[in-house]
Amino acid sequence: MKIILLDDVPKLGRRGEVRDVSDGYARNYLLPQKLALNATPANLKNLDTIKARQDSQTATLRAAAEAQAQAIEALTFAQSRQASDEGRLFGSVGRADVAAFLGQHGLEVERRRIALEEPLKALGQFSVPIRLHGDVTAHLKVIVSRE
Repeated sequence: MKIILLDDVPKLGRRGEVRDVSDGYARNYLLPQKLALNATPANLKNLDTIKARQDSQTATLRAAAEAQAQAIEALTFAQSRQASDEGRLFGSVGRADVAAFLGQHGLEVERRRIALEEPLKALGQFSVPIRLHGDVTAHLKVIVSRE
């Protein structure tokens, strides 16, 4: 089945490309997720219009993400927790803590966008990356101190 990609799909192609994929992959995943359109003659004629519309939407989303990134990078999250003599925390600072802090400052960010591999379990200063858009990543400064 021939399709037109509406968004970048890993291991398949970039937005606006026409690809040939299996019928099941197109029907069960790409079309319901609105990642692709059927490559009908009408859709192929309107491909430039579809690309222009998607480019304008992407530009709007990117501008909003960049503004949000500037607001996030201006913040510092200071957390005091109980810790052992070696500097290990008895608890941890995780994604939920970071998301709650950002929510208190009016910045709604999904927890899965916070790229914290493992919860912070030591005292110190850390930089936590937050993926806001495909090309925009903000870094929140997190300071964990002894209570």
